[in-house]
Amino acid sequence: MKAIKVSELKAHLSRYLRMASQGASIIVKDRDQPLAQIGPVRDAAGSWWDRMASEGRLRPGSQRWDTLKVTALGRAIDVQGALQAVREEPSEVCRR
Repeated sequence: MKAIKVSELKAHLSRYLRMASQGASIIVKDRDQPLAQIGPVRDAAGSWWDRMASEGRLRPGSQRWDTLKVTALGRAIDVQGALQAVREEPSEVCRR
């Protein structure tokens, strides 16, 4: 890994970009403090979902959504009545 100053990067940008495209990692420093890193582009696994799954930060589900069947409930539900009942009687959470 090569470390360079900002002024060196400005003066020879194309050289350092060429090095990065060949696999080199370059640390850019400003007053001896690391500021940025230039390097080769990592192979993206595709979408953010694929990337996070490959890094172990996301666990794919097991449901087969393409085979999911939605069926009718079989009885009528009074949605308006249920909402009215919830509005009239505060929940236990609201009382605390």
